[in-house]
Amino acid sequence: MIFGQDRDELRQMYAHAWQKHCEKGALSPLETQISQVIEDHPEYHEAVMGDLEQDYSVDGGKTNPFLHMGLHLGIREQVNTNRPAGIAMVFMGLTEKIGDPHTAEHRMIDCLAETLWEAQRQNQAPDDEIYLERLRQL
Repeated sequence: MIFGQDRDELRQMYAHAWQKHCEKGALSPLETQISQVIEDHPEYHEAVMGDLEQDYSVDGGKTNPFLHMGLHLGIREQVNTNRPAGIAMVFMGLTEKIGDPHTAEHRMIDCLAETLWEAQRQNQAPDDEIYLERLRQL
């Protein structure tokens, strides 16, 4: 895992990386990845630079920008490492079909989120085969 599990720490990491990016400061490789995802989501810039303690509950009907961007980072890490095996090819094929890597990631995020939710609900590791099958059906 590239981050800790503390929500405030994670959100602060996003804000810090974005601030350094905006100030043209030197970024670590992880900060570069984070700032690229934030840059891809101008609709979340305010959230990253605003109240980091805001609650984005499902009941409130708001998308959690930090969760969304974290899923992008997860997809990018999976594709870059080809783990689970075969995901890089799935991504390349989907990107070719759609014509835009960011949109391809958005489609893949739904599969990742569903797979993670099921694993959490069942208190077990995510099932890579089910995940890859979902991705192949996109």
